[in-house]
Amino acid sequence: MTADTTYDTAAIDAKWQDAWDRAGLFRAARGDAPKYYVLEMFPYPSGRIHIGHVRNYAMGDVIARYKMARGFNVLHPMGWDAFGMPAENAAMASGGHPKDWTYQNIDVMRGQMKPLGLSIDWSREFATCDPEYYGQQQALFLDMLEAGLVYRKQATVNWDPVDMTVLANEQVENGRGWRSGAEVERRELTQWFFRISDMAEDLLDGLGDLKDWPEKVRLMQENWIGRSRGLQMTFPLSRPAHGHDGIEVYTTRPDTLRGASFVAIAPEHPLARALAEADPDLAQFAVDVRRGGTTEEALEKAEKRGYDTGLTVQNPLGGALPVWVANFVLMDYGTGAIFGCPAHDQRDLDFARKYGLPVIDTFVATDDDSRVAETAFVPPKSEPVRWIDQPAGLDVATGQEAIEATIDWAEAQGIGTGRTQYRLRDWGLSRQRYWGCPIPVVHCPDCGVVPERKENLPVRLPDDVTFDVPGNPLDRHPTWRDTACPSCGAAARRETDTMDTFVDSSWYYARFTAPHADTPTVMADADYWMNVDQYIGGVEHAILHLLYSRFFARAMKVTGHLPDKAREPFNALFTQGMVTHAIYMTRDGRGRAVYHLPEDTVAKPDGLRVLRDGTEVEVIPSAKMSKSKKNVVDPQDIIAAYGADTARWFVLSDSPPERDVEWTAAGADAAHKHLRRVHRLAGDIARADRPANAADADLARATARATLEVTEGIEGFAFNKSVAKLYEFAATLGRSDAGGDARRAAMRVLAQLMAPMTPHLAEEVWQMMGGEGFVVRAPWPEADPALLVEDSVTLPIQINGKRKSEISVPRDMDAAGVEALVLQDAAVLRALNGGAPRKLIVVPGRIVNVVA
Repeated sequence: MTADTTYDTAAIDAKWQDAWDRAGLFRAARGDAPKYYVLEMFPYPSGRIHIGHVRNYAMGDVIARYKMARGFNVLHPMGWDAFGMPAENAAMASGGHPKDWTYQNIDVMRGQMKPLGLSIDWSREFATCDPEYYGQQQALFLDMLEAGLVYRKQATVNWDPVDMTVLANEQVENGRGWRSGAEVERRELTQWFFRISDMAEDLLDGLGDLKDWPEKVRLMQENWIGRSRGLQMTFPLSRPAHGHDGIEVYTTRPDTLRGASFVAIAPEHPLARALAEADPDLAQFAVDVRRGGTTEEALEKAEKRGYDTGLTVQNPLGGALPVWVANFVLMDYGTGAIFGCPAHDQRDLDFARKYGLPVIDTFVATDDDSRVAETAFVPPKSEPVRWIDQPAGLDVATGQEAIEATIDWAEAQGIGTGRTQYRLRDWGLSRQRYWGCPIPVVHCPDCGVVPERKENLPVRLPDDVTFDVPGNPLDRHPTWRDTACPSCGAAARRETDTMDTFVDSSWYYARFTAPHADTPTVMADADYWMNVDQYIGGVEHAILHLLYSRFFARAMKVTGHLPDKAREPFNALFTQGMVTHAIYMTRDGRGRAVYHLPEDTVAKPDGLRVLRDGTEVEVIPSAKMSKSKKNVVDPQDIIAAYGADTARWFVLSDSPPERDVEWTAAGADAAHKHLRRVHRLAGDIARADRPANAADADLARATARATLEVTEGIEGFAFNKSVAKLYEFAATLGRSDAGGDARRAAMRVLAQLMAPMTPHLAEEVWQMMGGEGFVVRAPWPEADPALLVEDSVTLPIQINGKRKSEISVPRDMDAAGVEALVLQDAAVLRALNGGAPRKLIVVPGRIVNVVA
């Protein structure tokens, strides 16, 4: 990397960032102009940002600056998603405090971001671990509790017996805790829940309104909510057991009832619990099962295990079915009981083969009547199949048709009721850890669970905690834990669970509208700024974060903190691709991978990558940037060598924003050379003068065309196309023989068009060209429609079916005139070799075909 002395990026960047700050250009306030709210998903302060973050923020900045130039009053804020286990883990490892670790990282990352020249209103910055933020989150919790949107119940969770905490599903790896490595257990704990399932229908229907969201994201949310039509029915027990006369089952495939060969219940099912009290083997089986994961995915992969209770139930179609307790049945799904149809469910088939249970086909393919062997036959519900003794009397029909017919038949027979059900379950928000938002309730021996008084908020986390003992420090902090009941004043204990960090990020977009208010929101501000007009972030958040944010917007509307229009908080969503980089790796004496930073390697002339001591390096190309793999690029290094605009220009230029782009030093160098040429060109134009001439009109047309195409690219989130057009326009301007005034006018437009991508250079060029004020505040240029009408058209010339040349002709030239010019073209003359063409066909405005 080499600095450039004529294009002094360090001086230019500092000059304009200081000028923007002094002018307060990006401080947002309510006004009369139409508003535009652009927001990137805020980062977790893990230590340092890399060039992948730059791409995300640069995209948002392009939109924000473009909308400013379009006359919008823009809100573009930034904050930090700052609670969570990584900070607690770092404190355990270092003997420090999560608060210190978090705020130090925020300082570092803010220091990395500000030199990028982002148009962020830093006066609205907050971290979710600020008491001022989580205190208002606690107020929201109390309002939601009062509205019946929060409740408490026993639930089965992933429990780490070493760290003594509940783990989220993604924190369980191969059945073990991600930090301790201990075997995770299923444990029943009393947990707090949001009633998100009550809004399942509304959340599903609302997806239809999100026209400016990626279709794949809407589909992922639709599948996660999982609306299904099924049958609720009871299988009568052959003899009553422990007060149970039957087992209730909800099934989405009632059409396969004829193929039922067993009924299975969850280990936590009330009947299983009652049986286990008198059966030590069943009790031990339940304990063993609890050492497995609790997710559907984990259970699908786990070995299928069961325990025969010795009980049977009656199939309404006739015959008795054995009742098993099975490890793949979850109490939280449906009724905690299923009927197994092995022929048409692979999980059921694996279980049946293991325990010697019947496999009964209920349908076969229309063109193949072979029966199920080791692979279940599970065609799409839309595919017709041939039914075998189907209860509703169907012969050839699709699965969906059979489901609906079976529900009607079952209701007519009085053996079940059709029900619409959702896969979505209520959101468990309790976490047994310190570094999170305290749940603002108190447990009183006399009054029960008592909400904290709002005047006592925030319930602050105590700073004097240690992590030398496993488990939640709040549980063993008597001066914080022990308190007075807000209702009766008696001795009581605080809730020591803290909130899931998804809560913190589920309403931050609303808090940005009034970040310093002493209420969660200020309705006038929320009414003006909401909704977020453009939200930008990674597709990895397509389900939970976005779904929870949509739920919170509805809950905040119910509790009076958001206007009705904010039911869907994000009008448009864009999910950007990653910035990738090669991984450089060697291996130690035991064959283990050792990773190396890019700057610690050297490329030899033959392309081989080696360490500085000559050791050959394995190269894994185009990999996701990862600190652990050391294939990260620090934007501060790029800014120091090339300036902020080069980093921004590169990440916007090489690939469509939704796709991955690979960072290369050569690419960064090429981007910098282009910006240096633009700077030099501006200097040449500012110094030179020449009279107006015929080339002025051509340059004006090129300027109008560039304005149109760059604008279309930005509007369509095709920033790479805008950048490509800017390359082309800069080259056109550099070659132009137009007069001085025409070139200066075109250069001012080039500065305006580049301003969203390269704001520092654009301001410098704008000033060099005599532009008034800041280019970021200059009205966006408009393309004169008259200049977009082309007087000439370029026609490709095909000779014997292959394109060999092209010709520019006046747009209104008749076919005879075109033919005359074509016959003078050098390529045509060579092909004809003095003869006449056999055919010459002119397709006006399109193409010319010559047959020699």
